[in-house]
Amino acid sequence: MTTSTILVLLFGGLLSIHLLALRLDKLGRAKLAATDDARRSLSLLEREVRSAGWVQVGMGDDVSFNPVPPGQPQIGNALQIYPDKSQTNRFVRYYLDEETQRLLRLSSDDSGVRPVASFVTNTMVFTAEDFAGNVQTNSFNNRVIGLTLEFSQLIFPTMPVGPGAFYDFYQVRTRITRRSLE
Repeated sequence: MTTSTILVLLFGGLLSIHLLALRLDKLGRAKLAATDDARRSLSLLEREVRSAGWVQVGMGDDVSFNPVPPGQPQIGNALQIYPDKSQTNRFVRYYLDEETQRLLRLSSDDSGVRPVASFVTNTMVFTAEDFAGNVQTNSFNNRVIGLTLEFSQLIFPTMPVGPGAFYDFYQVRTRITRRSLE
């Protein structure tokens, strides 16, 4: 009788440890899936900035873009990328649509707007910084483009991020610079 009681307690302990490990595994997979989604979505932005002829930070949407004027902190909800500095009619624009909380990509070459990221809660996404991470007040050629995306998972979301949707806040911060400077 004593032996069977000890055996039942031992199996109960092992079972609870196993269930805890399964739950932690799901949590880890959710975080890894969200990181992988963010990396995949932002790889195109990174490639376009690195190969750009000129990049401007400003305020914009699918219709217009207004670059930040000189003397003001280079912070905005939009980034306009020109593949060639001499051809300003060809561009790619990334902008945050605050109503839908999505970061969108618009190209002058095609007519469609593509979503890059969803559930973005911060309004100022792009910055132009110096090498030390200080926000610039001019459009120097050697600036670094900073990108900060803060994601928030709401209760009963329409699209859960990652398997199991175990987290409610996630942030992606990266800095990108152009490869060729004039």
